[in-house]
Amino acid sequence: MQQVYHSRDIQAWEQRWFAQGNSSYGLMQQVAWAIAQQLTLLFAQHKVQSIAVCCGSGNNAGDGYLIAKYLKQDGFKVSIYAHALGASHDLHAAYQAAKDSAVTIEQGFDFKQPYDAYIDALFGIGLNRTLSEEWQQIIEHINQQTGLKIAIDVPSGLNANTGQPLTCAVMADHTFTVLGLKAGLFTGKGKAYCGQIHVIDLIPHDAALTPIAQLCPNTMTLSKRQAFGHKGSYGHVLVIGGHAQMGGAVIMAAEAAFSAGAGKVTIVCDAKHHSAILARSPNIMLRDIDQLSPSERAALINEVDAICFGMGLGRDVWAEAQYNAWMNALALVQKIVVLDADALWFLAKHPKKLTIGTYLTPHPGEAATLLNSTVQDIEADRVAAIYALQQRYGGAWVLKGAGSLILEQQLWICPLGNPGMGTGGMGDVLAGMIASLKAQLQDHIQLQHIVTLHAQAGDLLAQHGERGLQAQHMTQAIYQVVNGE
Repeated sequence: MQQVYHSRDIQAWEQRWFAQGNSSYGLMQQVAWAIAQQLTLLFAQHKVQSIAVCCGSGNNAGDGYLIAKYLKQDGFKVSIYAHALGASHDLHAAYQAAKDSAVTIEQGFDFKQPYDAYIDALFGIGLNRTLSEEWQQIIEHINQQTGLKIAIDVPSGLNANTGQPLTCAVMADHTFTVLGLKAGLFTGKGKAYCGQIHVIDLIPHDAALTPIAQLCPNTMTLSKRQAFGHKGSYGHVLVIGGHAQMGGAVIMAAEAAFSAGAGKVTIVCDAKHHSAILARSPNIMLRDIDQLSPSERAALINEVDAICFGMGLGRDVWAEAQYNAWMNALALVQKIVVLDADALWFLAKHPKKLTIGTYLTPHPGEAATLLNSTVQDIEADRVAAIYALQQRYGGAWVLKGAGSLILEQQLWICPLGNPGMGTGGMGDVLAGMIASLKAQLQDHIQLQHIVTLHAQAGDLLAQHGERGLQAQHMTQAIYQVVNGE
């Protein structure tokens, strides 16, 4: 299990280590040596010979100076391009070490030649301000170079905790993050800037070091089914939505539920969609949403194991009446309920505390509506946003997007998934999978595991290309990942 930390906790841990009498400059040397050793192997693979090391004014730059020294000792052609030195004693010692090793040090970032690789040691995890125009130009200049990009600790310009660029950030191919993983490497826009992530873990964890999240596992294997099982053994999922003008969402949720292993699936939607649903998936059972009496609605809820509510429901007067009727009925029973799409919109309009067993899956726009905020505010601090959602509404949450966040009893970050999954209907598929797998396995599967399976299915499809990936293509991929193929 990989733990993820806030930058302030990493810094406090580091200070506790120094307070025990350990040398800060000694740790800087260890970090630089460990990174240089890994870079030597990586550069051999990429046939790198010439390297430009870009150093800022703080201790992250100190790492850069020492890495340059060690790489030169290993036979690489190394030049340092540097900003003016800051006040740090460790930085000055590192600068002198590089100078004594006869590494060429140029002031400024006007590269004298093209290099095979560029090492970013401009800013570390402490950066929390918008970059000046000067630094923006420097970073953009680095990004324009064609060589391999290596970031030390975090790509310069990227907020280590939120994954948001502070105007702009270095686009790294590899990031060597020091001491521990930071949340911003995996969520928000962090994945787009970090490339492959390597951890340089050099000092022992202490009792005061507490992670803010865990990384979801890269693989997930479900338990085998019993030989004597039947359709009634594997859960009955109810999918509710499907306004007269929007029939596709309920179909995708229902098909995902079947592909994930549900024994039975029933859709309650506008009757005009029934023929299309049966033509596509004759195994789906159907009910007319407008013809159910309150007693029939309650009886149907009692028959099923999990309810998936909100996809394609709409936002008009009819939709609001349906939302209120179904939510009132659901409040009377203890069932697994997944709220998505338009159900989230009405929840924002009619806020209430939700029961245990309710799962909510907003994208950033829906999260902004639920918190009476903006998408920009949500993306500026996704971790804070998901905690605010749970505090306001209760339940368990998935904040979708790059590096999806999952919050039940604790916070998880899903490092899987790809940009091709940013298409209409993917959220409906996830909602159907959650309802299906919780109906089948109850407490034997956790929300983060289901999000992992959904991301795995998307990555399986993306093996053939991310562009043009569609939600309706997910069913076969889901079938494969839930069966461990």
